Amino acid sequence: MKVFKFGGASVKDTAGVKNVLKVLQKHNNPDKLIVISAMGKTTNALEVIIQKYLAEQSPEAEIEHLRLFHVEIMNGLFEHKKAAVFEKINQFFTILRNFLEHNKSKQYDFVYDQIIGFGELISTTIVSEFLSRNGIRNTWIDVRDVIKTDSTYRDAKVDWETTQKKIIAEINPGTISITQGFIGSDTNNFTTSLGREGSDYTAGIFAYCLNAESVTIWKDVPGVLNADPREFKTTTLLQQISYEEAIELAFYGASVIHPKTLQPLQRKEIPLFVKSFFHPENEGTKVCRGNGCAVIPQLPCFIVKKNQALISLSSRDFSFMVEENISEVFQLFHQYQMKVDLIQNSAISFSVCVDNKFNQLEKLIQHLKAKFRVEYQTGVSLYTIRHFNESAINSVEKGKKVLLKQLTHNTVQMVTAG
Repeated sequence: MKVFKFGGASVKDTAGVKNVLKVLQKHNNPDKLIVISAMGKTTNALEVIIQKYLAEQSPEAEIEHLRLFHVEIMNGLFEHKKAAVFEKINQFFTILRNFLEHNKSKQYDFVYDQIIGFGELISTTIVSEFLSRNGIRNTWIDVRDVIKTDSTYRDAKVDWETTQKKIIAEINPGTISITQGFIGSDTNNFTTSLGREGSDYTAGIFAYCLNAESVTIWKDVPGVLNADPREFKTTTLLQQISYEEAIELAFYGASVIHPKTLQPLQRKEIPLFVKSFFHPENEGTKVCRGNGCAVIPQLPCFIVKKNQALISLSSRDFSFMVEENISEVFQLFHQYQMKVDLIQNSAISFSVCVDNKFNQLEKLIQHLKAKFRVEYQTGVSLYTIRHFNESAINSVEKGKKVLLKQLTHNTVQMVTAG
């Protein structure tokens, strides 16, 4: 059994769905579990519907626009406009409208999860039907029947024992099964979602429960690169990295595989491949575990996070910044939802680079000023270089004002102005 995962970019339009068919024709063994995300920007569109609904504004125009978006894709895939798939998709939108009409809860996380999964349910139905009509027999699985979770809506925790039993009972080896990423259900059969990078995580869950041979994530890039091509002129494909290295890169902000996806895979040493759906014949990147899984090729890996904030604190009486002070500061970071990306401290000062994702920096600063001397600068960039050398450091520093720099054995981090 192999597990394939196709993201939203790979099925964003008619051409994308047809390309999925081509990829599967080139990998034409039947033992597959295929996880598919919502099409294109469908999740964003559903979030707008949720916001309008909870604001007690009618989201009907947005719902109809989303329905027509999927109809347009189907028109390019199916010759007969009265094909059963059109009615199936209309039924999903009827169920969505019925939920909005009869739901009594205004609890955001609950409402979010009951609505957001329609994107995956619709996309998998379309892809499953299209593959069936083009010679690839498959079984459509409602993932909510097999991945069981607790009721922590928007960040549900998997009930591994129950989930494994249900997956083994439901998935038929020797066939192709198609299912949804990102969602599951709780003991009351309400839909839950698995949080950030949930579709990749879904692939990891199935691979673990099925003792899969491998997982392949199909993306619009050649594989895992040593730098973001949107930020760096020259990039190199990493042919191989370890689970540990992938986790390190993700921790520092690289757009690689999320650690929670890797956790079930590394427990059973299931290799993960990241490949291009434009060039399925290419090898891509292998992520694996063991002595033979060093980074290939060995070269610096660059990560940049922009629009960060650099905060420097010191005590008002020039006393030491000790554990008690630092503990209080981190409690405030947690309270104001600040992700800390770099820490540097001396006897009387403490500096951090934080991600102001939730726009609460000003509130945090005012709170900190009540007890500390505070200096801060917004709009800074945090550069991280794994496996650095002098040339790599010089290439980042060139033409920039470095505000803070920190080196460890394998990693250098620099905060620069702008």
